[in-house]
Order: sequence, then structure tokens, then C-alpha cells
Amino acid sequence: MVGFMSSKSFPGGIHPPGNKKTTESLPIEKCPAPPSVVIPLQQHIGAPSKPIVATGDALRIGDSISESGGFVSVPSHATVSGTVSAIEVRPHPLGVKVLSVVIENDGQEKWRDDIGFDENYRELGKKEMINRIHAAGLAGMGGATFPTHVKLSPPADKKIDTLILNGAECEPYLTSDHRLMLEEPEKIVRGMEILFKILGAKSGAIGIEGNKPDAIKVMRQKIAELGLPFKIHALHVKYPQGAEKQLIKAITNRRVPAGGLPMDIGCVVHNVGTAAAVYDAVACKRPLVERVVTITGAGVKTPKNLLIPIGTPFSHVFNHCGGLTDDAGKIIMGGPMMGLAQSDLAAPVIKGTSGLLVLNEKQSRRKQEQPCISCAHCVDACPMALLPKMLSQFVKHERFASAESYNILDCIECGSCAFVCPANINLVHWIKYGKLKVMQKRKKAN
Repeated sequence: MVGFMSSKSFPGGIHPPGNKKTTESLPIEKCPAPPSVVIPLQQHIGAPSKPIVATGDALRIGDSISESGGFVSVPSHATVSGTVSAIEVRPHPLGVKVLSVVIENDGQEKWRDDIGFDENYRELGKKEMINRIHAAGLAGMGGATFPTHVKLSPPADKKIDTLILNGAECEPYLTSDHRLMLEEPEKIVRGMEILFKILGAKSGAIGIEGNKPDAIKVMRQKIAELGLPFKIHALHVKYPQGAEKQLIKAITNRRVPAGGLPMDIGCVVHNVGTAAAVYDAVACKRPLVERVVTITGAGVKTPKNLLIPIGTPFSHVFNHCGGLTDDAGKIIMGGPMMGLAQSDLAAPVIKGTSGLLVLNEKQSRRKQEQPCISCAHCVDACPMALLPKMLSQFVKHERFASAESYNILDCIECGSCAFVCPANINLVHWIKYGKLKVMQKRKKAN
């Protein structure tokens, strides 16, 4: 491992326990499809998709079940073969109920006829590649779920010279990207090749934290074998190394301006899982119907890395992993730093589900909040150079204009400030609430 360590990093950040050893050596297994899937029509940032099927319709895997609801939107597809049994509101991992398509699984695993390898895919033009990506329903698979075709269509005045793939996977417990790099390196690199062509980039890099030396080695070997001009960067192990702006800073030493986007400095960042899905979409016309998910934590009996059909209820996934322990206390979609606590096991795996973490009761107990001691640990830890203590105080006292002037919208909600706070103040809670109020004010003003 020592040979892969690097000083490439970013200001701020923290070093939470990794807790990855439980699953990092477990190969990806295929999760059996459930008796029925529940596919939400809102699985991405932007407008929800619109259903184009009706109750009673017979479907094959990969058939479209919805169409985009706007430019910043993507369609969804059947993830099992069977019959549409309902189109109704169902539980969603975000804690709300959204319109969903329910498909009863016929167990035949019959795929749409036109899905298959296109040996001429490299000859496709940029527009046709983007069309295939959009038609496949791709959204960022690192958790942000931003529609991929939108990210690949920057304004004409935004010249992209650098493509970065995020293989850092800095969130504790999660190992789905790590396993994907070990088991599907060619698919990732070929997907990167497609992204590189679409963007017309001049340089391409993959950032992987130094605690994944096996992935670094495998990916370097595959790039060399395919003769592609991409570079692997072994990154310092620090959270949130995989955050978009921090990854750009570590690899290029460029800084995204306050209120800006990576494209403002000529960069585009995609997750390694997204790159693999891009290859499937462009080379095989294969929609996004399944994804790799890490199932882990002290509260699950048999941790695994699973390839799961989208729309599979969490309850089915946990049953496949032997069920939950008697002292299971909290279920989180994602990791412990940025994940979302779950209250309903009927909620399904969606395109942005990178992990399901189950903490036991002891781990789930919140510590009592104490008065702030002005230690400034939160300031030192903030990777965005913000003042978390001040922002939380502004929000508590409803001084939202002041919070806005202190760049509250630049917060990436990584949780570093709350993690280091000796007073156990839930800083992220207050800042997220403040961001919501500022955005509501801006929307009202427009």
C-alpha cells in the first residue's frame, strides 16, 4: 500500500474510521429479483419522468415505462419481465411517497430484443452517443443522480479540457465502486473512452484513494493494456476526497469558484459506476436496470456486495442477506456521513443507491448536544472553507440573508463539521435547513 500513497489532496477534511474490511474482499453477487419491483418515476435530480405504460401491460426487461419530464430528466425502464400491476404512489428512500410503476415478476427474465453489443459503437457521433445515454435513463451513480446526458451537454461557452472519474469511494463502509473497479475494469475504462470522446477532452484521470492498492493496480493495467491516454491518481486517504470539487482540487489543483460548477474551470466529473453504465448504454443499448450496492453494518447478518434490480424493496435485499440482527437500530441508504436514514423497508433500491448500512442500537444513539465552546474544529474540517458555526447560528436566529452572504449554498453537506464537533451540535441539520430557506427566497424573488 505504501507505494500507492500520495500527497494529492485538498484543504480541510477528516479521517473517520473506514469500516470497509467487512465487504471490500467480497465479490459482487447477483441478487435474485423480487416477486415484484416498485420503480419510482423520480430517481434523479430534475423533473420526474412521466409514465407511458398502463395497468395490465406486459413488459420485458429494458422496456421503457416512462419518458423524460423535461431536459433535466431521464426515463425509467422495466427491471424484471412481467405485468404492470399498479401505477400509484409508493414509499421512496427520500422519506416521501412518489408515483411509481409496480411490475409483477413473471420469473422468465425476458429481455427487450434490440439489446446487444454494437461492434460499431465507436464510430457513432457525439449526438448519437448522448441520445443512447439519455434513452438508457442514466443518472449519476455516485449518489447525486444528476442526469448524465445533461452533464455531457455543457453550454457552448464552457470548454471542457479535463475528464475525471471518481473512484475514491471515501464514504465509510461502502465498497461497491471498489469491487466494480476490480471486477469490471474494462467496462469502466471503455465507458471513460466514450465520455472522453463526447466531451472532446484533452486529458483524462481516475482518482482512487491510496487504501485501494489492488484497484489502482488493476485499473492501471487495464488502461495500459487498452493503450488509452488516461492516468490513475492515487489520492491521500481523507474524507470527503470523492466530493466533486475536492477531487478536482486534488487532481488538477484548480478551484471551483464559489457558486460555480466544475465546467466553469473546464472539468467534468463522473463516477466509475456511471462510466460502466455509459458503456452498457452506448455499446449495448442497455438501459440502467440494475446497480451494485454494498449491504453492510453490524445490524445485518450477512454483509454482501450485490448487483440488484432497481425497484427491489429493501426488505427483499435484507432477506437475501440473512435478515437483520436483533439489535439492529438504524438503516441508512448510503454511508454514515451523507446517507439518508430510512423508515420504511418497502422503499426500493433506486439509481442512486450505493449502499444500505445497518447500524446496531448502540451505534444509533445520538449523543447529547452541548453548548458550543468556540473551538473552531468545524472550521478546520470544512473542505469548502466555510464557517459552519456561524452558519448554524445565523439559521437558528433566522438570519438567512447573513447565511447567504457567508456562502451557505456552497456547503456540500459532507458532515465533516458535525463529525468533529466536541459539543455534538448537529451542524449539518441547521445548514441544510438554511440552504432550503435561502433557495426558497431566491425562487420567490424570481
